[in-house]
Amino acid sequence: KVVTIAKSKKFRDNHGKVLLEGHRLIKDALEAGAVPQTLFFSTVGHLKLLPEAEIKRASLVKVKFEDIKTWSDLVTPQGLLGIFSKPDPAKMSYPAAQLANSLPLLLICDNIRDPGNLGTILRSAAGAGCEKVLLTKGCVDPWEPKVLRAGMGAHFRVPIITNLDWESVPTNLPAGIQVCVADNNDPGAAAGTASVPRGAGRANSAPASTKAPVKSSSKAAPEHEDEGAAGIPELGAQDYYEDWARAPVAVVIGGETHGLSPAALRLAASTGGKRLVIPVVPGVDSLNSAIAAGIVLFEGKRQLLWRHKQEDDRQKLPVPG
Repeated sequence: KVVTIAKSKKFRDNHGKVLLEGHRLIKDALEAGAVPQTLFFSTVGHLKLLPEAEIKRASLVKVKFEDIKTWSDLVTPQGLLGIFSKPDPAKMSYPAAQLANSLPLLLICDNIRDPGNLGTILRSAAGAGCEKVLLTKGCVDPWEPKVLRAGMGAHFRVPIITNLDWESVPTNLPAGIQVCVADNNDPGAAAGTASVPRGAGRANSAPASTKAPVKSSSKAAPEHEDEGAAGIPELGAQDYYEDWARAPVAVVIGGETHGLSPAALRLAASTGGKRLVIPVVPGVDSLNSAIAAGIVLFEGKRQLLWRHKQEDDRQKLPVPG
């Protein structure tokens, strides 16, 4: 059962369970209000590192370390595993420091299918102070062990809304939000020479400009063929460090293989959003999606904090009598 929970998304969904491994992750989960069902431990010393009041709610099962090694997804298991009820973001108690530093900055993950990338992206979102993260149906399950490992506790620091279709994404966004997309189409590229490399957050089948035809990736084209060029809106492009983060704001990061969905571009266009370009040296392949997410999110944080400071300074100015 333990192994099935770890390896089967269908089982996790049907039974509402997730598997967590290691002291830090289990401690973070317990402190955030996740409900433990069963804790497996190889020595009693492992339990002493966890909040006593919380572990009393679980069934405690002592097992041989060899059993945990068999079940574990880690190279060097710690000897502690826990089966938890799948956390509900609406019922979680996120850390006070996280809430105090939360910004009107949201992240939308579109077709992020690599577990390591998604976990790293969630970690960056928590570090930047994102209000919440939305995952579309094309993304890997965030409760997969490799995502949890790469997330380093981010799952219990920022609300993660999963398995959304694009029609329901707007209902999970604040009113008046502007949605921007991370894009590797350089607006300064010479006409007729721009192409879409494999990489993070770019629209494989969406030209940045009619003046600069974009070569479509053969891997991604079949998925979006039914959209048609006419159905994909044009968005203004700018460098990521230019002014774009006006509260509230959301950033869409596309996956390595399929890039941005046409639906992501339509949502951005409907909110007056922009394409945010991270310039790279010509000839260098586009950035990994997790790296791109970190760069754009922390720039968004910088801009939002700067704007907030400007507003504070204006309010402190003396009023002419």
